[in-house]
Amino acid sequence: MQRRLTQNSARLKSLRVELAQIDEQLDVFASDADDQAIRALVSETPGAAHDANDARKHADAMRRHRKHVVDSISELERRQDELLDKLSTNG
Repeated sequence: MQRRLTQNSARLKSLRVELAQIDEQLDVFASDADDQAIRALVSETPGAAHDANDARKHADAMRRHRKHVVDSISELERRQDELLDKLSTNG
């Protein structure tokens, strides 16, 4: 049980670092998507609209990835709580 707790804790730490990196990247992608959308509105060209759409897709993909990591962290925290409860009742 302690081995599983240790593994769980290491995975949580890794995911939290990944989440911080994702948040930084998402800020960049979202800002770029906003900039591209404004450029597309101003220029009214198909190329600019295509670029804006691509930028939005990248930001959306990063948001989905972020949600997956957040969900994984929540699940690991739940498992950790269960393991700690078992350890305290057995110990």
